[in-house]
Amino acid sequence: MTSRRAYKREGEEARRAALIAATLDCIAEGGPQAATVRAIALRAGVTQGLIRHYFATKEDLIAAAHETLMSSLTAASAARLDELPADALARLAGFVANAVTPPVVDPRAMSLWAASMQLVPRDSAMRAVHETTYLAFRDRLEQMIAAALQAAGKPADPATTRRLAIAGNALLDGLWIEASLLPDHFAKDDMTSIATKAFESLLDLKFPE
Repeated sequence: MTSRRAYKREGEEARRAALIAATLDCIAEGGPQAATVRAIALRAGVTQGLIRHYFATKEDLIAAAHETLMSSLTAASAARLDELPADALARLAGFVANAVTPPVVDPRAMSLWAASMQLVPRDSAMRAVHETTYLAFRDRLEQMIAAALQAAGKPADPATTRRLAIAGNALLDGLWIEASLLPDHFAKDDMTSIATKAFESLLDLKFPE
């Protein structure tokens, strides 16, 4: 009985993920207005009724798609950090480098993000998802900044680390936008070097070579 329930749950999760993937494809090709229930159903190869089985409204589905996009970018920024030495400065440097290089830097992800941003001010579900995913990234960055400052013997009180995380997040966002929009304008290691040096200046720290 347990295995059957697990199998059903896995199947439902896969169908839900397929609907989200289809939604992201529609938005990437034509913006939020292209993500109609009919278009999503056609892309996913399902009936419109099945979409309503998993999502009460189209807005809920689009919000879930935005959450998936942003969570995947945060996860990619933290990828392979456990393979680095157990050093807070090295881990922060790795996180910063990941955040401004592929696969985080990606024109499609950038276009999806830009399309979603126009919905955030006027859609409560999108605003809630954006707030949650933004804070998830910023909080993770803040924790790593605090650990790096402590390792260097510098003040790491909550007010200081919060301020630095907000500034650092804005810095990474700006570089991510530039690199995603105009990838041919930057050499392979440009963004990593720029982001690393900017963070060293922001935190008054020196990352390991």
